[in-house]
Amino acid sequence: MSAWFGQRIVEVPCTVEIEQTPETLHAHVTLDATFEIEPGDEVQVHDAPTSVPYGERLVVRRTATITRAGILERLWTRFAGHFELTELYEVSFSERRRL
Repeated sequence: MSAWFGQRIVEVPCTVEIEQTPETLHAHVTLDATFEIEPGDEVQVHDAPTSVPYGERLVVRRTATITRAGILERLWTRFAGHFELTELYEVSFSERRRL
């Protein structure tokens, strides 16, 4: 019954990469998990750096806590996600002749 409602918590090692150079500005987290992150799952990386000085690249190993969603939460997240996606479609183009 816990698979329907309950959440399962898993801790996994991960790699955090942050780079801020003239060529790129990015931050990536790669989880060492043997499963895919699915809708409704939550990931929290512990003690992750949030910035790096300009011109540098930083790669560190950390631990991430993954809270796996139950089946009902996963279904609800997928259902609600369709409505949030349609908000992106609401685009308006208008002539701006007056400022």
